[in-house]
Order: sequence, then C-alpha cells, then structure tokens
Amino acid sequence: MNAQKRHEIFARLQAADSHPTTELNWTTPFELLAAVLLSAQATDVGVNKATDRLYPVANTPQAIIELGIEGLKTHIKTIGLYNTKAENLMKTCHILVNQHDGQVPETREALEALPGVGRKTANVILNTAFGQPTIAVDTHIFRVSNRTGIAKGKNVVEVEQKLLRHVPKAFKQDAHHWLILHGRYTCIARKPRCGSCIIEDLCEYPDKTELA
Repeated sequence: MNAQKRHEIFARLQAADSHPTTELNWTTPFELLAAVLLSAQATDVGVNKATDRLYPVANTPQAIIELGIEGLKTHIKTIGLYNTKAENLMKTCHILVNQHDGQVPETREALEALPGVGRKTANVILNTAFGQPTIAVDTHIFRVSNRTGIAKGKNVVEVEQKLLRHVPKAFKQDAHHWLILHGRYTCIARKPRCGSCIIEDLCEYPDKTELA
C-alpha cells in the first residue's frame, strides 16, 4: 500500500470520528490503568460495569490497598480471571505507592515493570492517558492492518513497528483508536461489513463481502 492511500484511509476515519477514544470508562491515568489491567479476555462493557462499582469506593492505589484483596475481588468478580487480575492490580497499587508516589509513571520501562502490564497495555496508557503517539496492537488492529494492507506483519510487534513507520504523523496520535473501532464494528473477524465500510475502495483485502 502506498503512502497516498494510507493518508486517505486515515483522513476518512478522522472525518467520520474526529475525537476517537477508548470505550473503557476512566477519568484519571490510574483509573485507565486499572481498567486496562482488568480488560484481558473481557469486554469493555463488562469492565465498565465492574469499575462503575469499584471506582466510587476506591479509585486510587492507596484506596484499593485499604480496600484489601478480598474487598477488591467482590467488586470485580463478574470479570473473567478476576482472582489473578485482583492480585496483579493489588501488587501494582503497592508499587505505585511505594515507588511512584501513588502516580502512574509516564515511561514504558516503568509501566512494563508493573505486574500484568505488557507492551500493549503500556502503549494504551502512554497514548490515551499521556498523549504519546504510541500504537497498541491488539487482535482487532492486527487483523485490520493485515487485511487492508495498511501494515502487514506476522506478529503484533512487526505490525506495530510498520504502523509507527507508515501512519502519517498527523494521524498517529489517534490511529490506535480508529483502527480498533474499525475492527470492532466494521472490519469484524468472520464476515467483514465491506458494504458499509468507508474505506472499502482503498482496502486491498481480496475477499471482500457485500454485507452491509
């Protein structure tokens, strides 16, 4: 795919949604970090239901520590793998309080040192909470990037590197959100909705459907 076509793709995505963001509910960097930690193998809707219960009670590292592990579990038990997630979140809260004055760090190295935080989660926090032009590649973005031809790669790191290299600078800040939303609602896994896709004529996927 050439640069002109990529630019037009992101221009159309921007025109359709000028201020894209995560579908997780959050108001502070810590709330976003906690929500992302809880989101593995869970839907954003499910996570939001849990954090809607949790955050009015405890939405800071210190408050969650004071809530205790069992208290934390009662608020997030509707989410899959909640035992492991509760343990990771509690450990993270202790590290944030003891090493970062209760604040979420703004560097990849410090973020990836937190329990349960890998490259993808760090990218989400750096981009969404701190405005850095990172691109977190999940299954949706991996699929859309390969299927459309925007950035083909055999693994998520390769796709991420190509996106960072090829996405025009003007669109890089919001590229993560546009691609994930496009993959979630239009370029879905089994039967992509090519008939209602605003970039269908630019997409290089050979097996397009006509489903609206």
